[in-house]
Formats: sequence, C-alpha cells, structure tokens
Amino acid sequence: MAFTDLLDTLGGVGRFQVIYTALLLTPCGLLACHTFLQNFTAASPAHHCRHSANHTEDTTTNYSRAWLRATIPLDQHGLPESCRRFMEPQWALLSSNASTYGAVMEGCKEGWVYDRSVFPSTIVMEWDLVCEARALNDLAQSLYMAGVLVGAAIFGSLADRLGRKAPLIWSYLQLAVSGAATAYVGSFSTYCVFRFLMGMTFSGIILNSLSLVVEWMPTRGRTVAGILLGFSFTLGQIILAGVAYLIRPWRWLQLAVSAPFLIFFLYSWWLPESSRWLLLHGKSQQAVQNLQKVAVINGRREEGERLTMEVVSSYIQSEFASVRTSNSILDLFRTPAIRKVTCCLMMVWFSNSMAYYGMAMDLQKFGLSIYLVQALFGIIDVPAMLVATTTMIYVGRRATVASFLILAGLMVIANMFVPEDMQTLRTVQAALGKGCLASSFICIYLFTGELYPTEIRQMGMGFTSVNARFGGLVAPLVTTLGEISSILPPVAFGATSILAGLAVTCFLTETRNVPLVETIAAMEKRVKEGFSKKDAEEKSEEISLQQLGASPLKETI
Repeated sequence: MAFTDLLDTLGGVGRFQVIYTALLLTPCGLLACHTFLQNFTAASPAHHCRHSANHTEDTTTNYSRAWLRATIPLDQHGLPESCRRFMEPQWALLSSNASTYGAVMEGCKEGWVYDRSVFPSTIVMEWDLVCEARALNDLAQSLYMAGVLVGAAIFGSLADRLGRKAPLIWSYLQLAVSGAATAYVGSFSTYCVFRFLMGMTFSGIILNSLSLVVEWMPTRGRTVAGILLGFSFTLGQIILAGVAYLIRPWRWLQLAVSAPFLIFFLYSWWLPESSRWLLLHGKSQQAVQNLQKVAVINGRREEGERLTMEVVSSYIQSEFASVRTSNSILDLFRTPAIRKVTCCLMMVWFSNSMAYYGMAMDLQKFGLSIYLVQALFGIIDVPAMLVATTTMIYVGRRATVASFLILAGLMVIANMFVPEDMQTLRTVQAALGKGCLASSFICIYLFTGELYPTEIRQMGMGFTSVNARFGGLVAPLVTTLGEISSILPPVAFGATSILAGLAVTCFLTETRNVPLVETIAAMEKRVKEGFSKKDAEEKSEEISLQQLGASPLKETI
C-alpha cells in the first residue's frame, strides 16, 4: 500500500487539504506582485532636459512652451528629445521655416523634467535612471532574478535536509522585512541589495509551498492543486494592476505588496510539516501526530486514533525500504531514469522561463495603458489554465506541457509577420502566447514534483528551477539582440519553446493518476518494469503480426 492510500483513509481531499492549500497558495499569488512590480515602480515616463533655474517647468503657458521648443530638439516623432538640449536657446525655431542645422547640443547637465501625469514617482525619477544610466533599471530586475536563482539552489537543498516548513517560514519573514525596507531606502545600490534578497524568497516560497501541497494531497487532487497555484499567480498579476492603479507613488506601492507577508509569516507556524518528509527522516512520532490532526480536521477522528507508528509503517514500509539518509546534487544524475528526467527538465525550465519573462517584463513597449496591459496579461491566463486543467486531468501532464510550449513558440514566431502598425493585434497575440507559457509553467511545476521521488523531490525541483532563473537572466540579453535584427528575439524565444515541447514529448513519462514515487530505487524499478512490459507487448504484437502474415502466404502456396 502507498502513502496516498493512507491519506485516502484519513478523508482524501478533505477540509484539511482545502484549508491547507488555500493558506499556502495565497502568498504565492502575491509573489506575482513582486515579480512584476518593476513594471510600475521602475516605469520610465516621458522626460526631457531640465530648464535653467531661472525658468519655470510649467509647460501650460505659451512662454514655457516656446522656451521648451527653443531649448530642446525634437526627435523623429516630433516629441522633445530625452537626453539632449541646445547649448543656447534657438529662438529661430519658433518660426515654421527654421532649421536646427549648426546648432550645438549638450547632455542634460542639470537633470531631467519628468511627466508625472501617470506616475507621480518611480525609481527612475528618483535616481535619474535614464539616458546613460537607463541600463541600471534593467540591472535591478536582473538582480532580482539572480536572487531567485540563488534562492532556488539554497532553499531547494535546505528543504530536503531541514524539511519544507522551516525554509518556508524564513522566506515569509525575509520577504516581509526586505520588501518593507526597500520602501525606505535612500540609494539605488541599497535598493538593489534588497531586491536581490526579495528574489531569493521567491524560490523558497514557491517550491516549498508546492511540495507541501503535493505531499499532503491524495493522487486524485494533485492536478487541481497544481493548477490552483497557477491561478493564484494569475490573480496576483491582476491584483497588481489594480493596486498599482490605486497607489501610484512607488514607495507606498512597494510597502503595500510587502506588508501582507508578515501575516503569512505569523500563521505559517500553524502549518504541519510534510509527514512524507518526516517518515523519510525517521521522525515517525511527529508524522503520526500530524496525521492524527489531519484526521480530526477531516472528520475522521476514529481512523486517526487507530493510527500508530506500526500502522503508518505498514503503508510505507515497501516504499521507504531503500531510502538513503543523505543526498547530494549528484543523485540527480547518478541513475539512468533520474538523469534523463533531470536533463530534459533543465531544458524545459530554461526555455519556458526565457520566453515568458522576455514577453512579460516590458509592458511599455506595447504603447497602450500599462495598467490595461498588465491586467490583460493576467486575465488571458485564466482561459488558458482552464484548458490546461482539463487536459491535465483527462489527457495527461506530458501532452499538456508539450502542447502549450509548442503553441506558444508558434505564436511568438507568427507575431513577427504582423505589421507594426497593427499594435493592438500584436498585443493580443503576445498576450495569448504569454498565456500559453504561463499555463505550461505551472504545469511544469506540478509535473516536476510528480516526476522526482520524495527522497530528492525538493532538490530536483530546486535544481531544475535554477535553470528557469538562468532563462530569466538571459531574456533581457536576448531582447537586446533586437538592436542587431528585429527578428532575432522572437526567433530565439519561439524556437526554444518549440524544442522544449518536443523534448517533453520524447523523453518524459506520463504521471497522471500514478502514485508518487518515494525513493530513487523505486523509480528505477518502475522504469525497468515499464520497459519490460513494453518490450513484452511489442514482442507479442510482432509474433501476432508474423502469424497473421504467414497464414495467407501458406494458403496461397
């Protein structure tokens, strides 16, 4: 009997599972606010060189507009240039026939004037991250993604050694403190340090939350639980659009999305540790106590009272018999079945993340309201995930992940052939592609958790998600290739998504309605038995075909 049978005995998908999942997925939703926060806190409004001190910045008067025209050259779109001004006022430009030929220009020595009609303050305005310093804006986001990368490596390993609960509680506290501190920093370098610390918590929260949900959920509830994680992340993006619209100053917005994690930190002490992990590490008494609490909450008090260490051991003795007490990163490559899963997932996570963040982290490029685009990019995930939920339940994980990756890649490449003046169509098509990538992303989280055995599940999820963070770091670099050729970024994003989808189809096995594997040895045994069964079926089919082919031949002779 498997551990999932014990969960079914204690109520299956009962009241405990519902409450537990809700408490864990709520913080995951608000993580989306931090991931995409710089779309608003680091937005770059229209700007131009500051006037001399003896001139007003108010451009509503005719004199101020004339002064702006005489001191700031116009770009190719007829708007004031952002990074240059005339050394001397060119009053002749007020005449319609005047030319700027021979006029001497200089940089913005006295700073910039920003359009504050949409954003009253952003980090770009506060620290003048424009013109020569505009790359620092991307640096802050890259450091956040670097924090996610480091966090995936650290928290993934710690969770297998210390349990899922302890790293999760620490992640809540670290995000609450570092997020709130970011709202009070006075320098850009300090801001970047705290963004890095916030990024680390992303992996600690997502990975441990998903593991706890999966390990406390019976087989029939795992698919819905995994998809709910995707919906929570989608809801977080929509919430961010609304909160950012209502709270425009960047410091108040930063504080508003960070404060709730203090509440999550406080109630997380009530959450029970994974009994699977406890049993694997010889803490049977605590595991039994947790299972008895689950039985009471699910209305199965009598079943819980009959639980003893011996009864629990009868459910998991065969699964945990060959468990190893210590693991290293080499265990992800030591045996053939695990090695194939790890190598394939490395490619899938990298490709999915690179394409996803390449499309979702620069909303101003679409030329529409940034709040509208953010909401659209969140809302479009809902129907995509509904389709993903249906296909994961009735078709399977492998087909769902592969289909969404390939479809997203095709949409990204097809967008190259849409004329640039059809901006609305390009935005909608990009949103659809992003929806496919978001759905495949959350499917991969669940798929990865089911592919790895409990013994190294957290380490495997942490290691493979590290490759997703590499994808997030590479995405801005790929985008800069557009300066060389506009077709390079979409080709790179689209091609890698398609290749990842094909890799899933060829190398990963289906896990729908299959009990979680507990040990590496059990996984290798399952794979060998699967191949033996497949070989026997193929041999039987070959013999049958030969017999069918021989009979008519004999009759003809």
